[in-house]
Amino acid sequence: MAALRAAKQALRTELKKRISQLSDQEKLRQSHIVTQKLIKHPKYQRCQRIAVFLSMHDEVQTEEIIEDIFQKGKVCFIPKYQKKSHHMDMVKLTAASEIHALPLTSWNIPQPSEEEHREEALDTGGLDLILMPGLGFDKHGNRLGRGKGYYDTYLGRCMNHPKGKPYTIALAFKEQICDAIPVADNDIQVDEILYEFK
Repeated sequence: MAALRAAKQALRTELKKRISQLSDQEKLRQSHIVTQKLIKHPKYQRCQRIAVFLSMHDEVQTEEIIEDIFQKGKVCFIPKYQKKSHHMDMVKLTAASEIHALPLTSWNIPQPSEEEHREEALDTGGLDLILMPGLGFDKHGNRLGRGKGYYDTYLGRCMNHPKGKPYTIALAFKEQICDAIPVADNDIQVDEILYEFK
């Protein structure tokens, strides 16, 4: 277990370095390509209830996707992380413009405040699609997160929902694609990874 943790940590360091060498312009260019691929994706077009991460500076930018979700009349859910735990909910966003009014977490991610109560996806109709962040991915669908386990834990909860596990699509810069990601038994693979050359 310690060896696996060390391998993951070393790869996280390497990937953060790779991503930090991308200019803002390059990140936006790749984000736009990935967004267009997603919007044309048959799975995305068919899905109605979609969870999407609000991107940090070193991730594929998702604002354009969120705008498209509202333009198409789909229902949008965003992560709400609980401090000091591995618990995350996917809560309903009422408008794309609302993101700019949300308070920022210590990671500089906008999210509703702890006190604010919002509809949680699994309390109502479940989810059709989750767009997944991550630091690294391999072509077998293995994902390296930031080490907190939020998404794996949440997907575990989805599996107990009557609707079952939603389809998962990871959004990545091509620099985040690795030959192999070290994984543990409880790491859940993503169904598909979208990046510039895929």
